[in-house]
Amino acid sequence: MRRRGFLLALYDSVVRHEAVEKLVAKKRDNVQERKYWRFRYDRWYGGIVTADAVGCGLICKYCWVSDTVMCQPARIGEFYPPERVADILVKMTQKRKLQQVRVSGGEPTIGRSHLLQLLRNLDEKALLFILETNGILIGNDRSYAEELSKHNFVHVRVSLKGCNEKEFAILTGARPEGFGLQLKALENLLWANVKCHPAAMISFSTQQSLQQLTQRLKSINAKLSDELETEELILYPNVRRKMKQHNLKYFTAYTPEGVPQKRI
Repeated sequence: MRRRGFLLALYDSVVRHEAVEKLVAKKRDNVQERKYWRFRYDRWYGGIVTADAVGCGLICKYCWVSDTVMCQPARIGEFYPPERVADILVKMTQKRKLQQVRVSGGEPTIGRSHLLQLLRNLDEKALLFILETNGILIGNDRSYAEELSKHNFVHVRVSLKGCNEKEFAILTGARPEGFGLQLKALENLLWANVKCHPAAMISFSTQQSLQQLTQRLKSINAKLSDELETEELILYPNVRRKMKQHNLKYFTAYTPEGVPQKRI
């Protein structure tokens, strides 16, 4: 990737995930704690309780998360043990009579021990845990998918950053092979019999690249192409600013107030 005559260094997405983990996860009394910056109710999936974690291994140029949360993970948020996170999520669902929870705002697979213990603490709570992930760490290590398979209330939504390697590199600034790890995550999850589906950010993609992605997913498993969720930009002020800063051009987007009901 070149700009103004010089080569921009692309980062290794796995290495960056591991580096971020050192800032946002720590062991205390043999339990891995993880940083979170808020807990909230949200409209998605018809109503869900969300724990917003600090730290992601990708630097998406259209991310809705604030610069402080994204770029200064060592300075923001508080460490929580998994038992405490589970307790907060359960109590919030009970208050609003909801049955779905998730970790968002960062990459939930960072802090593997923390996430798996969180899931163990949510066992038998009659909740659906939607794991929204970029899939990098699951694609890099098949055993992660195998451990997730022990919790049948988990559904994994793998958020693909674009429709191919080139788009992935442009949107994240990471090496293009990271896109292959995202696809590998889906393959690993299916191998482990974990409920999952792909979601692709298509606001920067042509119809041709979307069709090519559909064929790639079909080559892994026809189920993936049939269940592909398309994701489009929501133009929060922070997102507009970031895209202008990076000179990103998009084809489709919604205003925060204009998201169709079927997308919520």
